[in-house]
Amino acid sequence: MEDNKDTPESDFGIECFQNYTAPEVFIQGLAGIVNQQDVETMIRAQKHMLQRFEKTNEMLTNCNALSASRLKMIGPEFKEHIKLLQEMKKDLEYIFKKIRTVKSKLSMQYPEAYTEALRSSVAEECEEDEPVNSGDNDIQELEVQLEGRSISDKPGTQIPHT
Repeated sequence: MEDNKDTPESDFGIECFQNYTAPEVFIQGLAGIVNQQDVETMIRAQKHMLQRFEKTNEMLTNCNALSASRLKMIGPEFKEHIKLLQEMKKDLEYIFKKIRTVKSKLSMQYPEAYTEALRSSVAEECEEDEPVNSGDNDIQELEVQLEGRSISDKPGTQIPHT
């Protein structure tokens, strides 16, 4: 040990740390630098936050369980509503198909009356959508709309939903 007194480690007092590992020496060094009261304050704050997180976690667990039980109760009812909506969709598709068929038959049998009916329905739609303005612009817009419809109303083409 007398040989150790001549080493540079003996000058700095490092020989007292020979029995400790490097992390332990580092921690001991930090312990001398950090204020113990600040460390205790941080630990109390962490414990307080831990308690709040545990309460929040418990509340969320309860909410999750309640939601799962309610979903289990309401699930069959939702399935019934989905079936009902799917049936209604099929019915509406069938109705619109029939309406398109009737429109195409009417346009072939009574082309003049059908075009006049389209003009009056477009005029009614325009009156409902926009306030009535007395002017030539409205008549021109109506004619443009009718021209666009007359192309799609020819026999053999699909009639748009109105």
